[in-house]
Amino acid sequence: MSSNKILSIVCASIVWVFGVSFYLLSFYIPILENPEQQATIVLVFAIIPSACFGTYLFYKKGSMKPSTLALTFVFVATILDALITVPIFVIPNGGSYSEFFGDPMFFTILVEFYFIVLYFGTYLIKQEKA
Repeated sequence: MSSNKILSIVCASIVWVFGVSFYLLSFYIPILENPEQQATIVLVFAIIPSACFGTYLFYKKGSMKPSTLALTFVFVATILDALITVPIFVIPNGGSYSEFFGDPMFFTILVEFYFIVLYFGTYLIKQEKA
């Protein structure tokens, strides 16, 4: 496996850790009556700087088309959700794989994640060439 692929997986994993951390931490600061909704809102906003940070880290040392990097980030996050998030955090709280992966917000956040990495990666590449 090439160093670019390994670096992209590591950076994607770092972003995933940030996302899960913000999601879980939001339960300890109750603001809304619905803690699940609050956690989702926190994740929607937290994924922006997290994805930018991961993209920035990758492009400091790596080289890859932004669209490929974005797909890698989304794929890694989905795999980590399937292997870690659902069995450790969702199922013990009464959820299921179908509930987690069937939630429209899951796909909304994935699309958001993809486009943040795509656009910020494109921006970073253009800045590097300028």
